[in-house]
Amino acid sequence: QVQLVESGGGLVQAGGSLRLSCAAPGTIRSIKTMNWYRQAPGKQRELVAAVTSGGSTYYADSVKGRFTISRDNAKNTVTLQMNSLKPKDTAVYYCNAETMARDYWGQGTQVTVSS
Repeated sequence: QVQLVESGGGLVQAGGSLRLSCAAPGTIRSIKTMNWYRQAPGKQRELVAAVTSGGSTYYADSVKGRFTISRDNAKNTVTLQMNSLKPKDTAVYYCNAETMARDYWGQGTQVTVSS
């Protein structure tokens, strides 16, 4: 089963930074939008940030001004730079790639922000 490969999660103190990376195998072609979702314990998965193949971006209100999503279309990679992290950012973060045929997901990476 084709999966995206995520890296960069971990434990950080409030106010700190982390950078998440995600790579899609070269076998996945024509990715339209790449997204980062997160799911905190007991909560629904939510969209955090998205970037289209043309470079347009979307951010959830809760992360605007603190998170930056970027993408390398040639390498099929997407990163999420997370600054000024807060305890409420603690969650499992998932990378997602949308194509015309289907969506692809990563296995998730844990981000824990201590107060």
